[in-house]
Amino acid sequence: MKVTLNVNGASHWLDLDTRVTLLDALRDHLKLTGTKKGCDHGQCGACTVIAGGRRINSCLSLAALHDGDEITTVEGLSDDELSDLQSAFVAHDGMQCGYCTPGQICSALGMLGELSEGWPSHVSETLDGPVRPTREEIAERMSGNLCRCSCYPGINAAILETAEGS
Repeated sequence: MKVTLNVNGASHWLDLDTRVTLLDALRDHLKLTGTKKGCDHGQCGACTVIAGGRRINSCLSLAALHDGDEITTVEGLSDDELSDLQSAFVAHDGMQCGYCTPGQICSALGMLGELSEGWPSHVSETLDGPVRPTREEIAERMSGNLCRCSCYPGINAAILETAEGS
């Protein structure tokens, strides 16, 4: 199947088997290896990217479903300088081995968008008011991204700092 993926601001025309996941299209066909293959079952979040403005597990989504979609990977978050979120991860030691970091950062970016749009979560104080970026709110929303090195305090501090600076 011929698929056009708009990744990090550039269009890519691919001829793919219909069973190819978005993760495999990014890594194997476009050589964008920042997005990691962790569990390949949607349980760890290492493969999180932004597709159509929303964070998704790219290992669970077929590339053909994203024909024409705007997709952002960790490589597309900055040019010559780190983004504010990436800088906050560095400043707060939000990584150790770094394997989960691209997925953590993409998920955090998507989560910050959800917060700004007022999407409530299980721990939100109200369903119809503004959602504050509390530690509890961030922990709940980032629970789909696992870190084997247990860098959660640094990750959460980096996200909180970025949310408060927005």
